[in-house]
Amino acid sequence: MNSAVLPSAAGQEDLQPAPWLRNRHLQSMLASTSWRRLRVLARARPMMVAAQERLLECGEGVRLQCFLSIPAEPAPRRAAPVLLLHGWEGSADSLYVLSLAQLLYAQGFSVARLNLRDHGETHHLNRELFHSCRLPEVVGAVGALQRDHLGGQPLQLVGFSLGGNFMLRVAAQARAAQLELARVIAVSPVLEPADTLVALQRGFPGYELYFVRKWLRSLRKKQAAWPDTYDFSAVSRMRDLKVMTAELVRRYTDFPALEDYLNGYAITGQRLARLEVPSNIITSLDDPIIPVGGLARLARPAALSVTLSRYGGHCGFFGRLRGPTWLERRIVRQLGGELP
Repeated sequence: MNSAVLPSAAGQEDLQPAPWLRNRHLQSMLASTSWRRLRVLARARPMMVAAQERLLECGEGVRLQCFLSIPAEPAPRRAAPVLLLHGWEGSADSLYVLSLAQLLYAQGFSVARLNLRDHGETHHLNRELFHSCRLPEVVGAVGALQRDHLGGQPLQLVGFSLGGNFMLRVAAQARAAQLELARVIAVSPVLEPADTLVALQRGFPGYELYFVRKWLRSLRKKQAAWPDTYDFSAVSRMRDLKVMTAELVRRYTDFPALEDYLNGYAITGQRLARLEVPSNIITSLDDPIIPVGGLARLARPAALSVTLSRYGGHCGFFGRLRGPTWLERRIVRQLGGELP
């Protein structure tokens, strides 16, 4: 690990999993692995039963899907509603989203779960293809949720991986977009997309295959929804994530090259320099997908803090297998809950 990164963080944290649980790949896989599914779904049932679909008008005809769960008995303290955003090729129903959403809902928080364009079952909502530089529509979704469905209350934002990257970029535009944001938490956010692409291709081989398969599944859904617009037959034969990304950037965006696209959603350099919303990045030294060296290249406005854990992998942070994770307990407390 690059020790030069350590001074840029808010200090080492106290996640101390058992030795057998310290493997970074195990931590990363546990967040969304199927062994948790039945347990998480059973626990999240009250929140999911209460959820109401909202199609958010995000500007320029774009609609994004959101699920809003408002508890019958809100928290006695005034707790700002929370908007959760999944990672790339995840969804509002990803296990890590549902698990945290239920914990917050049980604490009396109103909880919204947003789907990015072409995530979940939303490929039919918008003709144009998703890409990670579509920030204006996410800003629009946050504004529409706040204005039209939550009575203008300040929002707390929590994002995972690419979702964390989006939430930090939204927060950096909060003043210009007239958003009332109380807090942002970004878990394992993408820092420099070019570095992440390299890590996916050169690291544990299962990661690239995992994302390629999920992306191809999504592209097939998009083609089925818009058969007169899309033909991904050539892309479907590719198994190289960089080649796939470059081809789709060339065919379906205005970016002149892959490098321009990747730089378009990086949050390093001065991208967060004007951040005014209290924001916390929670990430780990052993993240196999987000190289930790990117932390040293972040602007460090007073509103931004970094929680750097020795262990945790990518969006994992399991101290034990049962009960709320170390990450979930920390997030609930930061958002104003009382989970021990």
